[in-house]
Amino acid sequence: MTGTQPTTHDGAPVVVRRSARRRRTVAAFWENGTAVVAIPAHFSRAQETEWVRRMLEKLKVQGDRQAKSGRRPATDAALAGHAAELSARYLGGRAAPTSVRWVSNQNSRWGSATPADGSIRLSDKLRPMPQWVIDYVLLHELAHLLVAGHNAAFWKLLEAYPETERAKAFLEGVSFATSRGLQADQAGREAEADGY
Repeated sequence: MTGTQPTTHDGAPVVVRRSARRRRTVAAFWENGTAVVAIPAHFSRAQETEWVRRMLEKLKVQGDRQAKSGRRPATDAALAGHAAELSARYLGGRAAPTSVRWVSNQNSRWGSATPADGSIRLSDKLRPMPQWVIDYVLLHELAHLLVAGHNAAFWKLLEAYPETERAKAFLEGVSFATSRGLQADQAGREAEADGY
């Protein structure tokens, strides 16, 4: 595309890939926090502009639908894909982890990040919790890839996520309940049932 670099509705970068192999089909997908729109090489600039607009709207609708459905990323690959979407949506795609995975050996943390190698791990105790809580923890760890500590710059990165304060309160409640003998998954389910 000519002119300014296109972005998604929430500011993530967009790359247009023209392919001589592609004859009629157009595709859009997320890749490392960037929205990629693949089009046939023979498309005119006007066709490119129109199809980029259409496909970005399609990606937005898919993301909105997934958020509303409450589907949780079950596999490490799905979690990594979801992390890329969250990074694109809330961090401008700047946080690009090398790996994102569920782990069962984190007993005192909800998640952890290692900025040196770009890895993120989420406790499997999060799995039964609401998606907006999982998203907060994932964004928290993504932000640590950009800012190591919990300083003002770090918290500024999380301001864009509308559920930050609610999720922090939810997790504090679960931590309080587990310190009193409730299991984390049970406390999470009970808090969700109470309308958190």
